[in-house]
Amino acid sequence: MNFFALAVVKAVDSGTKMEIGDAAITAIFGYAVVFFGLVLLMAVLYITGAIFSNKEKKSAEKEKTAPAKPVETAPAPVPKPEPVLAKGSAGHIKLHDVPDKEAAMIMAIVADTLQTPLNELHFISIKEVNKK
Repeated sequence: MNFFALAVVKAVDSGTKMEIGDAAITAIFGYAVVFFGLVLLMAVLYITGAIFSNKEKKSAEKEKTAPAKPVETAPAPVPKPEPVLAKGSAGHIKLHDVPDKEAAMIMAIVADTLQTPLNELHFISIKEVNKK
């Protein structure tokens, strides 16, 4: 015989047998408990909502009755000044996946090789090129 069938048979035999009237009363009592809980929860939510709406009304009334404060105008935002570049600087350089330290070394090497002062050179961008 199947194990599941044996478990079902034992479970049915071990329980107390209810008459249809007892089952109906138990079901009605269960439904009543659930609906009472829902009604109680709904009442708590309504009460909480009423408390908060009263607080909002009171704060709105206080704002209306309070004397008007002079409106303080915020100072206009001061634009950030452009950073002062070094004398002879050529501006910004676009670095494409090259760290600042390596870019500085490359510029120094180029200036040394050309025997030209660094402030006279104009670097537009520095990019690593892989040659295979």
